[in-house]
Order: sequence, then C-alpha cells, then structure tokens
Amino acid sequence: MLDMKFIRENPDFVKEAIAKKKTDVDIDKLLSLDNNRRDIIHEVEDLKAKRNQASSEIAKKKKAGESADDAIAEMKKVGEKISVLDGQLRGFDAQIKSISTWIPNLPHESVPVGGEDDMVIVREWGDIVKPSFKVLPHWEIGEKLGILDLDAATKISGAGFYLLRGLGGRLQRALVSYMLDTHSADGFEEVTAPYLVTEETMFGTGQLPKMEEDMYKTTEDGMYLIPTAEVSITNVYKKEIINGNDLPIKMVGYSPCFRREAGAAGKDTRGMIRVHQFDKVEMVKIVHPDKSYDELETLVAQAEKILQGLKIPYRVGTLATGDLSFAAAKCYDIELWAAGVDKYLEISSVSNFESFQTRRMNCRFRDDEKKIQFPHTLNGSGVALARLIPAILENYQNEYGTVTIPDVLVPYMGGIEKIG
Repeated sequence: MLDMKFIRENPDFVKEAIAKKKTDVDIDKLLSLDNNRRDIIHEVEDLKAKRNQASSEIAKKKKAGESADDAIAEMKKVGEKISVLDGQLRGFDAQIKSISTWIPNLPHESVPVGGEDDMVIVREWGDIVKPSFKVLPHWEIGEKLGILDLDAATKISGAGFYLLRGLGGRLQRALVSYMLDTHSADGFEEVTAPYLVTEETMFGTGQLPKMEEDMYKTTEDGMYLIPTAEVSITNVYKKEIINGNDLPIKMVGYSPCFRREAGAAGKDTRGMIRVHQFDKVEMVKIVHPDKSYDELETLVAQAEKILQGLKIPYRVGTLATGDLSFAAAKCYDIELWAAGVDKYLEISSVSNFESFQTRRMNCRFRDDEKKIQFPHTLNGSGVALARLIPAILENYQNEYGTVTIPDVLVPYMGGIEKIG
C-alpha cells in the first residue's frame, strides 16, 4: 500500500502514476474522506481534552464538598458525542481502506511508459541457431518420446494441465535441484513453505483484492492455493521487526503454482505454455530501501545464471508501466528462445516492489539509528518450469527425434545424456 501522507502531499503525481498503470482509482474521493477523518480526529481530541478538564473539576468539587452534578451531566454529554464521532471515524477508516487497497504501486521513474507492446529490450544472450531440420513443438516431441501426456492430464483434470512421465518427470526434478543448488550456493536460504495460505497472506503480497478472480479458493475455510511461492516466502516476515544488520535477507523455494487464468482463448493454449498448475523455483529478497535497485540487478543476474548454465538463448526486457503487475514498481521479464514455436517465451519476471508489500504485511526493520522503517521486497522466478521444459525439448532437439540433456543437468539425471 502507499503511504497516505505521500498521497496527501502529492495527489497529482499519484493520479498520473496510476494512469500510467492503466488503473482508475478515485484519489479525490480518498482525499476527501481523509480530510473528514482528520477533522473528526481533531474534534475528538478537543472533546477528550474537555472531558479530562471536566473530570479534574469534578474531583476538585467533590473534594471541597461542593455539588458536581452540572459538571457530571456536561461530561456525560461530551462522552456521548465522542462515542458518536468514534463511530463516524470507524466508517471513514473502512471507506479509506476500501479505496486504498485498490491503489497499485507506483512505477519507478526508469520504467518506460506504455503497454504490453512497449517492453524495452535491454540485452540479449546467446545465438539463435536455425537447425537444418524441422524442429517439432514440445507437445509433439514430448508425446513421441513418451514423456509428456496431455491426454492423461485432460482426462484427470480437464484442459489447462499437463502430466510428465518417465524421464519427463525426472527432467523436471533435475531442473528443480539444479536451480535450488545454484541459488543456495549463492547465499539464498532454501525455504519449503505452505501451498495453502490465508486471505491476509494473499493481501500482504498484493494478490488480493486485485487478482482474486484468478486465484483458487477453498470453500469451507477460505484458504487460497498460492499462485507463486513469492506469497508464502515473502510473508515469512509478516508482522515482524527485522534487525537492520540482517538485511539483505535472501530466500529461495520450490512450489507448484495455481492460477485460474490460462491466457486468452486460442493464445498459446497448446502444450505446457499456459496452464492452471505449474512448478517454479522462486527467489525473494528483503532489502534496505537504499539498495533495492542494485539488488534488483543482481537478482536478474541470478535468474540469468540458470539460463546461461543451460545454454539457451534469451533476452531481458523492462516492462512498460501498463504491463506492470499491481504490486510492482519495476519489472524485468526474461524471455527464452523456443525453436519449435519459433519465438520467445516469458520464463521469468524479476520485480522490485519497494515498500508496497511490506506496508501491507506490516514488515519493518530497525535501522542503525534505531528508527523503524519499511524494507523493500523483490522477487524473481528462478525459473518457471512450464516454459523451461518446452524450451529444452525444442532447443536441444536432434534431427532423428531425440533430445540431448544439457550438460549441467546430466549429473542430476543420473548420467543420462539423451532422451529417446
């Protein structure tokens, strides 16, 4: 959430920033409610001061043996007025919270203005080699090799799911181990966190209320299946005050991810590209506000390290304002080349949320001067397997229908160098 004082002092800036995110929130109504709330607070404070003074006078009169009936009656009226105003104050608080929770994080000044088509490519890595043979898309080569069974997944759960068999399942397990080992070796604490979380937890990282329609919710207890391990891992420090000397905190975890949305009808719906359940390794950082944008660059490099190890061409782009998530101030997308579909696939999003999430979670830290501040949070996929496995099956495909295992994964595959 945004600091109300900042909104109050910079209303035009906030309105403009929200518009860049292609979001509409009534900031004028919010400020009007805030003004009314502050007026009531001042009035209540004056009345309480008056009540305290009357209480003191009553005590003096009683001590002097004088009648205090008139003062008691007056104090009762003041108390009743305070009670009415407290009720009005709760009403304003509820309205302010209702509007505030829909205000997105403001884009950082370095973020390009625009929409989905305005991502700015900042670098590319690796050479795209056009094979001399026709590369099959992952859903075809996966079926031929008996490692991807989409029919079974549909039979079990319906459209938008996939099932890996044999060496397909082992390939996914190898990738998870490779990523966790790589990130852990670079100082990330491995975390295995719950996949079901409370509404408060989902609110903390910004999935609620904005993305509620895309989430899977249990009916009896109101729990949510996580759309990403970011939710569970970031909330480890919900409602805590962190020692500033412990920053940065770096955590990494593997989880399945659950999302109702599976893309626009007819868009990338074949195979594993857009599905309701997929697996992902997620990195999270909680850092000092002064260092968060430097930490963002190192987090992107950490995700790139995985792809460089796999030797798959990719590119990194800065998302434009209108394509940022609700909670992000800045985001880099990493897109992996997939030879079978002959295009780039988004494989990782690496974002800086500044203090947006920590304000919602009430996660704070004590700085060197013993002052309490909100740290900044960052996260990045390290990386999404539902896009990575297709890219491996397509980029490492051989002419006669086999798939070579990337060298870095061979030890995790028990020495197996080829599928098929």
